[in-house]
Amino acid sequence: MYLNQYLFLSAVLFSLGAYGVLARRHAVLVLMSVELMLNAVNINLVAFSTYFDQVSGQVFALFVITVAAAEVGVGLAIVLLLYRNLDTPNLDAVHEMKG
Repeated sequence: MYLNQYLFLSAVLFSLGAYGVLARRHAVLVLMSVELMLNAVNINLVAFSTYFDQVSGQVFALFVITVAAAEVGVGLAIVLLLYRNLDTPNLDAVHEMKG
């Protein structure tokens, strides 16, 4: 496969993720959209790393995967707290938690 095919796939995935973050109100779907965007970045990193015969892009992709795993843990904890306090995972209800 050619580099431009990977870049096109990555652009499509990133666009879908950005749309999901901007258009969704459900907290879990927003987290899934952020993960989709991070995976699009990983595809770019690995594609360019392979194209230029360097390992640095693959190392950065591993760091992005590590940060994404930490983000999932913190994000799901916030979603559980939101659901426990408001009985809804809807992000529009977050303003009700102001003290």
